[in-house]
Amino acid sequence: MMPFYAVDWCFDWLAFFLSHWSFLEVLEYLGSFSILVAVIFYFSESGDRLKQKHYQAWQVINTAQGKGGSGGRIDALQELNQDGVPLTGVDVSGAFLQGIRLPHAKVARGNLNAVDARSSDFEGADLTFADLRSGNFRRSNLSGAKLEDADLSDADFCSANLSRAMLDGATLDAADLGKADLNHVKWQNIKSLKGANLWQVRNPPAGFLEWAKQHGADTSQAHSDCQ
Repeated sequence: MMPFYAVDWCFDWLAFFLSHWSFLEVLEYLGSFSILVAVIFYFSESGDRLKQKHYQAWQVINTAQGKGGSGGRIDALQELNQDGVPLTGVDVSGAFLQGIRLPHAKVARGNLNAVDARSSDFEGADLTFADLRSGNFRRSNLSGAKLEDADLSDADFCSANLSRAMLDGATLDAADLGKADLNHVKWQNIKSLKGANLWQVRNPPAGFLEWAKQHGADTSQAHSDCQ
């Protein structure tokens, strides 16, 4: 065992000498300093990384423009909205966006023509001047949504939540609002709802149904696909 004891004794002395070598202490401090510098650079470049993330999200949306399916647009749109990026004028016409979550999104003048957004969340979203024609918004939450001057013609809002929605100047010709919740909806200045179906709408404001019928709306189940 003597050779092993000799080796151990040598290492003990080596450790003793190295522990008193100031150069190693300097290296230790430099190592800690390099970590600090790396952390500083990481946070200083966070803005660039966020811009890159947003750029990639917009690439996904624009590349899939005019195509069916999702094409990754659900995640891209949700990420942009979560980061507070306006989606003004976005074109997702014909896209499959079922279940998308865009509460309080800024989608003014957006093109959602023929989009499939069933069971989605647009609570408090700004959809002024947006094109929602022929869109499928069944069972979606549009409570408090700003739909002023939006085109909702032939759109499906069966069982949707439209409570407190603002419809000044909106066009709802041939839209299906069967069983939709219209509690406190702002309807007095709706532009047109000729042929719109209002079968079994929930919580209609006082005077709304009478006014709607006078302007060409229908309340019979025969013209509604809502079950």
